[in-house]
Amino acid sequence: MKYNGMFEIIGPVMVGPSSSHTAGAVRIGNIARQILGTDPQQVSFQLMGSFAETYQGHGTDLALLGGILGLGTDHEDIPRADEIAVERGLVYEFTKGHGGQYHPNTVRIEVSGSGRTVRMVASSLGGGKAEVQELEGLPLRFCVENPTLVLYHHDRCGFLARVSQLLDSSGYNIARLALERWRRGGDAITICEVDGQLQPGISELLTSIPDLKDFRILYGDV
Repeated sequence: MKYNGMFEIIGPVMVGPSSSHTAGAVRIGNIARQILGTDPQQVSFQLMGSFAETYQGHGTDLALLGGILGLGTDHEDIPRADEIAVERGLVYEFTKGHGGQYHPNTVRIEVSGSGRTVRMVASSLGGGKAEVQELEGLPLRFCVENPTLVLYHHDRCGFLARVSQLLDSSGYNIARLALERWRRGGDAITICEVDGQLQPGISELLTSIPDLKDFRILYGDV
């Protein structure tokens, strides 16, 4: 327990001058990439608050790019993430926006690849921690500190019950569950965090759920 407390104070192993502006930003980019589920071809970052004011000096731009490219917080290539982006043909841009009600270290991301687009708002909370604030315009908040399922589905009666029963019968404990929808009976997104590690067969289990359209499995910093 003492070791964990020390880790929280010192922060994660990382490349860059700041856990908030670098490690947290890498995690944000990495989460967006995992939700996209494919190699990104185009991405725009709208920076808010202190991110917008100091992003170049603190390396936030390189950190976000590094995360989108799939680099971890301790990867030695983060300082040259812009070069790697060019090498891979990734088209990217950084703009400044207004934070409004969001945390000062916040970025709005729109990333596309293989015909799919993900829109996400996320904040760096300090100590390398990141929290998604919005996903596809819906107020879904999650941190990916535990393995996290992102479920795209039709809003139907009993959907959450079926998800819960399937995970429970497979030995998974749900740590957090949240659902948001665009309209009643329409499309919805459910975020489900579970304790412990997900087994390889989880994808096959999920595809058996009626009304599930698509899903992503997030593992945090990979």
